[in-house]
Amino acid sequence: MQTIYNKMAVRGIEVLDEKELLTLLLDDEMLAAALLNECGSLAGIAQMPSSRLRMVSGLGTKRAERIRAAAEIGRRLATASKGVEQCITSSEDVVELMRPQLRELKHEECWAIFLTNSNRVIERFRVSQGGVQATVVDQRIVIKRALELLSTRLILVHNHPSGSATPSQADFDITAKIGEATSIFDIQLLDHIIITATESYSFKSNGKL
Repeated sequence: MQTIYNKMAVRGIEVLDEKELLTLLLDDEMLAAALLNECGSLAGIAQMPSSRLRMVSGLGTKRAERIRAAAEIGRRLATASKGVEQCITSSEDVVELMRPQLRELKHEECWAIFLTNSNRVIERFRVSQGGVQATVVDQRIVIKRALELLSTRLILVHNHPSGSATPSQADFDITAKIGEATSIFDIQLLDHIIITATESYSFKSNGKL
């Protein structure tokens, strides 16, 4: 442990490898090595459910939750680093902004990104969360928040835990429903984007909006 602290003091924490970082977190070099060997990488560890993680190499509940907390901090920092001042110019911008928030979820969540006339992000707002295959979106919640923020444009985003970004009939229905509701208040629905860990689908890019 002291060697790691010395290395960090002299060269900075960014030079530490995954095993050394995990050792600092767990205060146990052998356990860190065993955990990496079992999961393959820090990303593999972060994606493992708590119920399974605590069984790996005798990690235990407290250490497993400590790892999950560290992973959540990293996820939130990755999301926050995009910055609320970002301007959206394409569906790829939306995917880059929201994938860290959604890619590891085991349930569906629907978010609205509220924008100004110049497509500057005002706020990212979770509209709903549901089960593995669906979530219910209430257009009244979307409209209410848009009016509160004086937003004139918005983009819907939700994830598919299945790994396939292909839209379902329910996704088409939600898009039509939100589009009709927003048009009444002169709010433009720019896009609806489905995100997975590796894929994405833009209703606008595919001519469905």
